[in-house]
Amino acid sequence: MAGEEAKVDPMHQFAIEPLFGTQNWELAGYNIAFTNSALWMAIAAVALWVFVAGGMKRQLVPGRWQMAVESFTGFIDGLLAANVGPAGKKYVPYIFSIFMFILFANLLGLLPLPLGVVGIHAFTSTSHFTVTGVLAIMSFAIVLVVGFWKHKLHFFSLFVPHGTPLVMIPMIFVIELVSFLVRPFSLGLRLFVAMMAGHVLLEVLSSFVIDGINAASSGIGPVVALLSFILMIAICALEILVAGIQAYVFALLASLYINDAENLH
Repeated sequence: MAGEEAKVDPMHQFAIEPLFGTQNWELAGYNIAFTNSALWMAIAAVALWVFVAGGMKRQLVPGRWQMAVESFTGFIDGLLAANVGPAGKKYVPYIFSIFMFILFANLLGLLPLPLGVVGIHAFTSTSHFTVTGVLAIMSFAIVLVVGFWKHKLHFFSLFVPHGTPLVMIPMIFVIELVSFLVRPFSLGLRLFVAMMAGHVLLEVLSSFVIDGINAASSGIGPVVALLSFILMIAICALEILVAGIQAYVFALLASLYINDAENLH
């Protein structure tokens, strides 16, 4: 008799769940229970701290760990130098931290941890807009603070491109201002959608694998299961690439926005 169809909910993997219950975890009417999302963000932060600490030995002949850390910092330094100029050097710690945190969070969410029996599953915190949105707002806040601190009210000239006809200035100003204010939303949305889409696709393919195995008696079931499994492996490899690309895109766009604040381009 054929087995039951796989009952796979692609969205269940994104559910935020408290790890220690919800009682007695309220502050000013808000529940502040420690969740699986907070756990994996903490793990990403600790992993980043260990990675950086292990590469700060400053040996004359650097080891592999130190070379890895220096390679990443050099990469970010070059990114800021190319997009911001000499003024970008002071932003290296922030851009490096946010790039590495996103990279670690993305990769940790792909780990096939066999810990379901104890209630621990790999969780991609960057698949939630609340997380990516906060990262985007932090970057946008730096742009606003630097822009107004350095240029005062002249910062508004960013919204009026050089050479704009006088009659067009009001309309162009509004369009540029709206485009500027949408930046944090688009910055956070891009990362959130990219990470969420890949995980949903993997979950859907896993249901095809299970259904195909359960329908082994039909003849075509095992073929569907095998093809789906091969596709899952390919998607997993692609997801590792996407994890790095999305971290890079976030750091790149943050650098470009900082350039606007520094140089009013």
